[in-house]
Amino acid sequence: MAFVISFGIPAQAQDGSATIEEKVESATDPGLNGAAPADKPAKPRDPNIGVVTNLPIPRFVSLKGSEGNARRGPGLTHMIDWVFTHEGMPLRVTAEYEHWRRVEDIDGAGGWIHYSLLSGVRTILVNQNMAQAFATPDLTAQVIYQAEVGVVGKLLQCIPDWCRVSIEGEKGWMQTTALWGVKSAEIYP
Repeated sequence: MAFVISFGIPAQAQDGSATIEEKVESATDPGLNGAAPADKPAKPRDPNIGVVTNLPIPRFVSLKGSEGNARRGPGLTHMIDWVFTHEGMPLRVTAEYEHWRRVEDIDGAGGWIHYSLLSGVRTILVNQNMAQAFATPDLTAQVIYQAEVGVVGKLLQCIPDWCRVSIEGEKGWMQTTALWGVKSAEIYP
């Protein structure tokens, strides 16, 4: 009986037949033995689409109630790291797992939150002090009101570089650079 030692190259059997490695490979690789694959190969998953909802990742949502616990992992057994306390706060969804969504706020703080605590209603957070709201999406238009940093409003419409928002019942157009909760050049709805 002869032993063959191989270093990365499959050893040829003494009688010229296929080695065990070659037999296993041809049995498991349909391209080698000419057989058609039993199942189609799995289509690669798009990382920009949620595995649960098939919605875009990342995307913006808002906090439905006045409190939402953000946990270290997707489940009630995970420790609470952060508590969101402002109803309507815009949050960015960065991942999905069953009934849980990983979210973050403007500062990147967050964690896993149960989907029932989130709303699809789009809101914005003013991130520029005394941001101006205009009557039309034009810097020369009449200024209707100003908003301080941290004010939350409802997103009504977006065109590239401008969004129409409602803050405490007042409606106006703000530049997207003054807002968090929208993507640059986003068109909404």
